Parts: sequence; structure tokens; C-alpha cells
Amino acid sequence: MDWPHGRVPDQRARRRGPQARASCAHWLCLRPRRNPLRRGHRVPPLRGREGREGPPHGVAQRQPLIHYGARGHRDHAAGGKSPVSARGRSSAPLRGSGLTSSSPSRRRIVVVGGGISGLAAAYTLARARQAGAPIEEYLLEGSPRWGGVIRTEKFDGFVIEGGPDSFLTEKPEAAALCRELGLASHLLGSNDRERRTYILHRGRLEPLPDGLYMLVPTRLWPLVRTPLLPARSKLSALAELFRRPSGDRADESAASFVGRHFGPAMVQNIADPLLAGVYGGDSENLSAPAVLPRFWRIEKETGSLTRGVLRARRAHRREAASAPLFTTLDGGLEELVRALVERLEPSRLLLGQKVEVLETGARQPKGRPRWVVRVSEGAAIEADAVVLALPAYESARLLARADPVLAQRLGEIPYSSAVTVAFGFESKDVKLAPGHGLLVPRQERRRLLAVTFVHAKFPRRAPPGKLLLRCFLGGTRDPEIIGASDEEIVGWARKELAAILGLRATPLFHRLTRSPQAMAQYTVGHLERLRAIEARVKQLPGLSLSGNAYSGIGISDCIRSGQAAAARALSV
Repeated sequence: MDWPHGRVPDQRARRRGPQARASCAHWLCLRPRRNPLRRGHRVPPLRGREGREGPPHGVAQRQPLIHYGARGHRDHAAGGKSPVSARGRSSAPLRGSGLTSSSPSRRRIVVVGGGISGLAAAYTLARARQAGAPIEEYLLEGSPRWGGVIRTEKFDGFVIEGGPDSFLTEKPEAAALCRELGLASHLLGSNDRERRTYILHRGRLEPLPDGLYMLVPTRLWPLVRTPLLPARSKLSALAELFRRPSGDRADESAASFVGRHFGPAMVQNIADPLLAGVYGGDSENLSAPAVLPRFWRIEKETGSLTRGVLRARRAHRREAASAPLFTTLDGGLEELVRALVERLEPSRLLLGQKVEVLETGARQPKGRPRWVVRVSEGAAIEADAVVLALPAYESARLLARADPVLAQRLGEIPYSSAVTVAFGFESKDVKLAPGHGLLVPRQERRRLLAVTFVHAKFPRRAPPGKLLLRCFLGGTRDPEIIGASDEEIVGWARKELAAILGLRATPLFHRLTRSPQAMAQYTVGHLERLRAIEARVKQLPGLSLSGNAYSGIGISDCIRSGQAAAARALSV
């Protein structure tokens, strides 16, 4: 799932695009430089399929290659290695060596973390180098595969996502990157004719009322008829139309914010399960301005969320009516991973190289500290700039020596874990209402957070005559489940599918994926923490942070974050 939230870092760089960002460093213009290892140490070039040196077969010689990697979660049931696990891996380890003494006229930028943010950063840097920027960029990933929480498995006509399954169409970064990488014909919109979502309410599935925009009702009659809200909440929703602007709050929980506008039943039955499905979090703890920034701004401008949403929808009605809500790739989101991998320089990619600590080294002529990236097995890499595209707690670990205060602030950002279980069924054995899936409120006392009807959400996700369901568990509601056995988790999921959907048929297969400590929690105080983090980062020239811990957890948010971090590294 994705969510329209988060600030947009570096708006000017975003509007200008990768080529414009690259041009800001074009004036430095250096000749190419070889891989700068210590004396006596050489990284052999990656060999193509015919044994020749150079990029893999079918990849243009002039195109630099970068790999998409991330904090990897493990798919316990799929088996085998990901198709992006080995390709692009540096042919030689860094044992005892370091990338040191870079040319005075070329700046070395190291990106740590091979997730979507890190890959977006590395790709932006590679494009800048192609445009003439005097840099040499390297991408390090500690796990044995690129792709992180993006993991796709395809077999027997099924396309199964272990992590995110799509991105919001209204956020342009992911689709724009796909088009730039030649994947325009692979973009696949959601089937919005069956966009209905159900809420488990007192043991029964009730559809979300038509006209509900995120958390805001925009149509009167569906609101009046829904059994999800009592009469008092419906009256509160009507009275909300007449609210005046309010700007006296700096922060508050999402539950408090929604409750002030629409009453507690809207929080319990709609807002909390929606936010749990997106963030794996609790509306009582999540920060309204951080996770609902659009509505936070509307309240300050117009007072009424309903009036503000209706006004915005009228202004964009034509384009909104034609675009699907969600977009994915026909062959799964790992297509994006592979496309990035095939356009980045293999010799600049270091897979399976875990960074142990980040230190400041000897200062450069203009007073900038040279960074020292210490990798496992004793290697050291000197860099003029570093992009940490990692979970906040991993960045905190690396920065403990360089800046203990910054490390402490980063460590204050909490995370939750997630587990997904995908099941395949014969269509004849299952009777489902039309829709994209269901959400489970906390008061229903179930372990399931949500279920997606994948075969209905997107075309070509299951072969004819088959269905594909994906169950979500864990989050802050059930943190212990990440440590349960596969058999226990699958058993719980099947038991609850039977109780909620009456689904007792034996599945054709299941696929279980664990994502430990993968979802950043934007709790109350998040924006204040970000301001403190940004203030410390400004005191460390050459350091940039990116990832899902800061200004958005969706794929487009992470791509934007990586691009902005690369732009900052280029501007130092």
C-alpha cells in the first residue's frame, strides 16, 4: 500500500529533473578515472555472458550500471535466489583494502544502502557523471541481494509481491523513473471498477461508504446509509462542513485530529484500520501533520476538511477521473530493480559489503571533512560525500562516532515489522465480494491487519480460474508475530480467512515474507525530530540522509528522497 503524504524535499531539484541536477556540477568536468583501490589491489571487471569484459550481454557499453538494493527481508517460503541477488556484484572483495586517495579534481560519493532510495540516489549520481560532473560514485549493500523490501516471485501464471505491490499514481516519481528506464509499456493501472474496500465491523464485512476520500466523506447519502458510523458521527460529519480554520496546534495524533472533525467512531472503524494497513501503526501514536499533511494544511486554510477536499477535487476532476488510483509493473515491481541494475556500472557496485562505522577523516582545503567508510573485513573507503540510504536505526549505528547527538536523534525514530502471507486458490472454491480487499479494526481482536484481493486489484496477477489473496499481519498491533514460526503464522492466517471470509478451501500454495523493523513510524513529534536531525546534518558537510524514515514511506517518496540526497551530495 502507498499513501499520499510527506514533504517534498528539494522542490526545485525535483522540478528540474536528473539532467538539470547533473548540470549543477557540470562545470567541474574531469576525465574518467579508474577504480581507485589501494596499491596492489584490483577489482576485476564484471564479465558478460560470452566471457568478455564489460557489462552483461545486451547492456549498452556507454550506459553506467546501478543496482537497486535495500534492507532485505527474507522470503521464507519462496526458495531460491532473487534474480537480482548476484548480478552486478563486485568481482573482488575489499579485504584489507580501501578506496583511498581520490583525485583532487574528482569527488568520490559513496551511497550506503541498496534499497530504492539508495538506487535512486546512485542512479542520479551516475546520470550526473555521464553529463560531465567530476565525480566517482559507489553503491554499497550489506545484504546478498539488491531490491530490499521489493521482492517479486513469478510462477505458474501468478505474480506475487513480498513487499509493496504498487505506488500511488498521483505521486509522479515512480512512474517517471519507470518511463525513463524504458518501462512505460509495462506500467499497469489498478482495476478501479472494483475498487471497493471492506471493513470488518462486528464480525461482518461492510463496504467503506462511496465518496470517502482517504478519511473524508464527500457524498451525503452513502454516509447516511453506512452502518460503520452511528448517528452521532454522521451528524458530526455534517457539522464538519461549517468548521473554521484552526492553526493553533503544532502537532497531535492522527486519532485526535480525525476525532475532532468526525467523531470517535470514524477513528475506530475507519481511520485506525486504514493507517494500520499503510503504516503498520496506531492512530493514537502517529502524528497527524506527518502522516496526513494534506488534511493538516486544509484545516489551517479552510477549517473544514470536507470543503477543502471538494474544492480540490473540482479543480482536478478531469485528470483524477482518468487516472487509476494505483500503478504497478506488469511483471512485478522487481522489474524496476532489474532495470536500474542494468543501467549502472558493475565495478561501482559492492554487494555483500556491510558498513561497520562512518568516521570523519582528514579535513580538505575548504574545511570539509573527508569521510571514512569502514566496511567489514577491515576495508576503508575515503569519500568526499556520503549518502546514507538506510533505516534510521542503521544510520544511527554508523554515525555513533562521528556525531553521537545525531545518532541519538536518528535512533528515536521507531519502526514496526510486517509479515505477509500470499495464498493461491481455485476460483471455484472461493466466493468473494467484488473489491480490492478488507481492513480489520483493532476492536475486532484479530491478528490480520488487512487482506488484499490481488487478482481483483490488478489484471494478470493470477492465471484464469485462480485467485490470489495476500494477508498482512504484525505492525505495532502485534509485534511478537515476527518471531513466530512459519507454520504458526500460516495457520493463524488461514484460520482468520475462514472466520472472516468463510474460506475453508485448501490453498494451492502459500508464500510467507517477513520484513523485520521495516516500517518507520511517524509518531507524534516526528516533524520536530526531523528539524533537529536536519540541523545536525547541516553541521556535517558531505552527509546526506534518505529513506522511508523522513518524508514519506511510499515508493515514490523513497525515490524522491534518494534523488534529493544525491542532489545535495553533488552540491557540496
